[in-house]
Amino acid sequence: MTTAKSNLQIDSARLWGDIHETAKFGGTPKGGVKRLTLGPEDKQVRDWFRKACEAAGCDVSVDALGTMFAIRPGRDMSKPPIGIGSHLDTQPTGGKYDGILGTLAALEVVRTLNAAGIETDIPICVCNWTNEEGSRYAPAMMASAAYAGDYTTEDILGRKDADGITVAEALDTIGYRGADPVGKQKFSAFVELHIEQGPLLEAENKTIGVVDRGQGIMWYDGTIAGFASHAGTTPMPLRKDALAAFSEVVLAVERIARDHGPNAVGTIGEIRIDNPSRNVIPGDLNFTVDVRSSESKTLDSLHSAIQSAVAEIATRRKVSIDLKQIWRKEPTVFNAALVDAVEAAAKDMGYSYRRITSGAGHDACNLATVIPAAMIFVPCKDGVSHNELEDATQTDCAAGANVLLHAVLALAGVSSEAKSEN
Repeated sequence: MTTAKSNLQIDSARLWGDIHETAKFGGTPKGGVKRLTLGPEDKQVRDWFRKACEAAGCDVSVDALGTMFAIRPGRDMSKPPIGIGSHLDTQPTGGKYDGILGTLAALEVVRTLNAAGIETDIPICVCNWTNEEGSRYAPAMMASAAYAGDYTTEDILGRKDADGITVAEALDTIGYRGADPVGKQKFSAFVELHIEQGPLLEAENKTIGVVDRGQGIMWYDGTIAGFASHAGTTPMPLRKDALAAFSEVVLAVERIARDHGPNAVGTIGEIRIDNPSRNVIPGDLNFTVDVRSSESKTLDSLHSAIQSAVAEIATRRKVSIDLKQIWRKEPTVFNAALVDAVEAAAKDMGYSYRRITSGAGHDACNLATVIPAAMIFVPCKDGVSHNELEDATQTDCAAGANVLLHAVLALAGVSSEAKSEN
């Protein structure tokens, strides 16, 4: 149900068509998308996105880390634009909506304003941030993190993937290392639309999540050095089994996260055994840890507890465990005025909504440390994301895009009279 104020709406069919067209770039047999950052499929979708933005009258620029900025002019070009958008890369077994919904919805906002003949006071900038997912290069959200000053451009360009290819080399390969320095593009504010990636909106039958906070994140790289020996001849008491020790680390991370619940989660998502063999006791392995909470003090407590548990396991198991924190992102508190603008847009459009905390990290979380930022969530089926089964409805995607549209109108200096006339 919509109100008289909400007669301007995006083209739902066009947005839905774009979502499914771009899903062909890296499409998987199971209906998902594998579009790793700065790979050939990423180049394909970037080229598509550039052409679509230029066709919508935008001037597209690219910075040194490959982030794309498409500017729709406003009446006053001396004012920094309102940034909208998200990312185009996916997980290795990703879905059709994570990231790209926000990017395509931002493009759809521009197209809708063009069709309605609306000129905003403040320019609008549609963004595609490089390597949000972090599946090929660490850290996740690296381009927005560099924009926020958390890393230097040189640091990020030197990061390597599992095959030893640097970010700089990958950018050059696909032709997306831009000339503009990171941070050159300024913003008045930034608003990002995204699927929730969790179950709350669907469970409560809410259409819009008005995101007011984001969880803090800590990432760790770990190694365990035991002693590789014969599986049949080494007595159990004499073993230094790296994998057995690792199993205790997994359970310790789970236990510690539960003990700090419900305001904490912890995950070990990767393990690699060096030179694995069926009849050899694992001697060395590498693993990762992901820990999150919406409270900074809880992150501190989680860190201390995990390090203590790891030290105890190493001593008792007679192995060496090195657990290094490679990234910490503090919890995000989004700009109150922008959050209110999103809520007002949802209310004016007649959508059901609720305030919500983002369990996942997003580019908007990094940007919120240097510019006013906010986020909009829409439901995804069963809360599933980072999976080929990820799904969302056309109606919900359009609702999120409409809220984005009207939040942008409120922020970009378009009067209510101008909106009602269109």
